[in-house]
Amino acid sequence: MKRRDFIKIVSLTGGGLVLGSFIPMSVLGKEEGFTSFPGDDPKGIFKPGPFLQIDSNGKVSIMMARSEMGQGVYTTLPTIVAEELEVDWESIEIIQADAGFDYGSQATGGSTSVRLGYEPLRKAGATARAMLISAAAIMLKEKPEVLYAEMGFVISKATGKKLSYGELAVEAGKLPVPSDVPLKDPKDFKLIGKKIPRRDTPPKLFGEAIFGIDVRLPGMVYATITRPTAYGLKVKSFDSLSVKGNSHIHDVFEISTGVAVVGKSTWEVFKAAEKIKVEWKETDTVKFSTKATVEEAYKKLNEPGGVIKEQGDVDSVLKSGKNIVEAVYEVPFLSHAPFEPMNCTAEYQNGKCEMWAPTQNPQRLRKDVAERLGIDQNDVTVHVTFLGGGFGRRLVSDFGLEAAEIAKKTGKPVKLTWTREDDMKHGVYRPFGVYKCRGIAGESGGIKAFEHHIVGQSIRQQWSKDSLKPDQYDFAEGSKSFPYNISDFKITGTILQTPLIASAFRAVYHSQVPFVVESFFDELAHSVKIDPFVFRRDMMQPGSRARAVLELAAEKAGWGKTLPSGTGMGIAFFEGYDSYCAEVATVSVVNNRIKLLKFVVAIDCGIVISPDAVKSQMEGAVIFALSAAMKGQITSKNGAVEQSNYDDYPIITFDESPEIEVHIVENTLKVGGVGEVGIGACPAALSNAIFAASGKRMRTLPILNNL
Repeated sequence: MKRRDFIKIVSLTGGGLVLGSFIPMSVLGKEEGFTSFPGDDPKGIFKPGPFLQIDSNGKVSIMMARSEMGQGVYTTLPTIVAEELEVDWESIEIIQADAGFDYGSQATGGSTSVRLGYEPLRKAGATARAMLISAAAIMLKEKPEVLYAEMGFVISKATGKKLSYGELAVEAGKLPVPSDVPLKDPKDFKLIGKKIPRRDTPPKLFGEAIFGIDVRLPGMVYATITRPTAYGLKVKSFDSLSVKGNSHIHDVFEISTGVAVVGKSTWEVFKAAEKIKVEWKETDTVKFSTKATVEEAYKKLNEPGGVIKEQGDVDSVLKSGKNIVEAVYEVPFLSHAPFEPMNCTAEYQNGKCEMWAPTQNPQRLRKDVAERLGIDQNDVTVHVTFLGGGFGRRLVSDFGLEAAEIAKKTGKPVKLTWTREDDMKHGVYRPFGVYKCRGIAGESGGIKAFEHHIVGQSIRQQWSKDSLKPDQYDFAEGSKSFPYNISDFKITGTILQTPLIASAFRAVYHSQVPFVVESFFDELAHSVKIDPFVFRRDMMQPGSRARAVLELAAEKAGWGKTLPSGTGMGIAFFEGYDSYCAEVATVSVVNNRIKLLKFVVAIDCGIVISPDAVKSQMEGAVIFALSAAMKGQITSKNGAVEQSNYDDYPIITFDESPEIEVHIVENTLKVGGVGEVGIGACPAALSNAIFAASGKRMRTLPILNNL
């Protein structure tokens, strides 16, 4: 796709689609010389809902209402529609939807895209297929029962006559939309579960894909922001004399988060922003330090917390029991650190704002911008580009709000770009947490009692007007439910808020709490000298999906085999997002140096749309989780975040990466999530393997700071 064509497409495709409508080109509008938009059709478009349209030239277009940030939904979601539609996969056109009112939620997060989109998208394809068959029945004067759809045609079983979808589009558009249509039997799937090339790979390989940072508009200017010396401070005054007379700088002015610098290029405004002298209004946030906060959290571990969930009488069991195991764990704040820095392009004209954004939540961005600018949501258009990584960071609207503010002030199209340092020091973060666990393992196996006290920052409390009740504490996710048969347990919690904005992170609390629980259960297994795999397996329901996944991971990893000295295996399990995952890590530890040798991942996510996508998601999840567990840490001193870039916030490199082997359970059960599932078990499998190799327990992350 050419960048000029991109501008045209995003200007013409949007929300507000009417179910069952027939939209002629005269309504959609036409630009001279423009032929690639699917509505460029003299007769009209058949739209049996917001996700699909077929024009009378036979072009089938599928609207993609979720954000593609590398996870593969640009392929998997259209696959679901195409499967039921019975159309040639190679012939369809995929169009990224703008923020709309008719798509349901467009937020891409929580492993929901396929999990929640599977049924609606199947119905969209099946509904269109049923209507096309009904249209063919009218045109061929045959009963629908003797017709079937295949590769973009409706064919008569009796006569062999066939009509293309293009020939049927106008007639189908006149028909009422059926409310309930039969779906295909999974045994008849031709696309779902099969190896299908990703549709976003060629444009990315050939440099044709449009990420947010690639957007160019006529007359566009460039902007960045001089930001506070400490987190969240506001401008008191500023002096821009240092850039006065610089022909490359157009304007310098205050916005809600700092001082905006607008000019001819990104590089020029970056350099100018460094010279702007700003005096900041000091607040209590300058007293904040992560060290003091963690120390306070440790004190609160020894104080009673609110009861989040309780079963049995764990207090009595612990009081009367022997061989109590106790351990305290700690995880730090983390930055999302996606490769593409935060950016957004915006234009404000005549009371309306148009935006081009690499966002995970275009509907929220539209709403937030409307509120910030004091205009109606209908006057905000959000075009979604490809995302160079998201991990939850781009669910937040901050970078888009800044772009909108600057665009309104300048009256020109503006591309705002954050530096890496901007995002590391002034972004949003995965919250910290400290955890105290106490428990008793049975001499012959099983857990007799488990007590877990959590102290940490709550994302939900941060935005709630009212105090949360303990059973609403979000930071307990990953501890409240587990597949093990434990009769007596108690989960308690204490909220400790900080000035840092805590936000969604890939797997959020499931990226930290399962590390604690699965590591501690490993400690319980060793306390009674029972194999950690056997210990877990025997607490799981025989024949359950959870147990099957655990057994599969152990089998494929060769659990129990003799390993060289200094080498160990660790196992961990995670259940969430309607999926089940177990991982076995193999590492060596020599002279306190850890070498990641291999990770074996087993996942049961129900019906698999794309095996390749699941495999790549698991591989990416392992690397992402290892980066966090081994190296990731955000610290703050005097209210300022100390890390700034990949040099002091490093990630796992190619040479450090382990071999990753993925095994997918095949079944036709409910579709589960994938994007975050591989995160949960990874840190615990790693820490358990380190213990097996060295005898050292890793209870504080990041591991490389605490060997």
